[in-house]
Amino acid sequence: MATLMAETEAGRAPSPTECTPAQRLTRSLLGYGLVAGPFYVMVVLAQAFLRPGFDLIRHDASLLSNGDFGWVQVVNFLLTGAMVIACAVGLRRALTGGRGATWAPILLGIYGVGLVGAGLFIADPMTGFPVGTPAGRPTTVTTHGILHIVFAAAGFIGLIACCMVMARRFAAENRPRWAAASIATGVIFLAGFFGLASGSSEPVLVLFFWVALVLAWTWLAAVALHHYRRAASSS
Repeated sequence: MATLMAETEAGRAPSPTECTPAQRLTRSLLGYGLVAGPFYVMVVLAQAFLRPGFDLIRHDASLLSNGDFGWVQVVNFLLTGAMVIACAVGLRRALTGGRGATWAPILLGIYGVGLVGAGLFIADPMTGFPVGTPAGRPTTVTTHGILHIVFAAAGFIGLIACCMVMARRFAAENRPRWAAASIATGVIFLAGFFGLASGSSEPVLVLFFWVALVLAWTWLAAVALHHYRRAASSS
């Protein structure tokens, strides 16, 4: 009877297969890391096929923010950035201690903020997109174009650094495959970022960046799922 009364006062204790409210919140936040990448890629691909003049092997996604339907990509940046930030909060809740528990979520959050900033500040038209834009790079760069580059670069650097921090954590947890995958993702994305930042619109560099970006989104989804499952099993 005393035990029953204690349970009534404190609330029913969750069963081993049940999540506490705190765990459910953590899993919900991490779930956005699973959704963010596919959402971003699908919206970009839909625009690539529907918007005249856009070429996936010549143009990066930022250019889609221009033109009559540019608002679609702006919303894509904003929503995806918000989802990444939510995932970063979930990761901070999931990493209760150890290496990278503080910095990995912060760096991931910087990536999310970078996406939001890239949406708020539109990239300058270039390389023939939207239709009617002169080929090549613009001779003058606007303030919003500069801010777009700054936010995008900060976000990319944050993501790359997050990969490396998580690699150290996985290594400390004796998870060599996870550590190797994190390092590989960071290095490949860094190479893709350098190729894009070079200012060249060579198809091989643009295509390589797309591959690196998809890899980065896949890594984020895998890390989010990994900690999503662990959050359910933790006490």
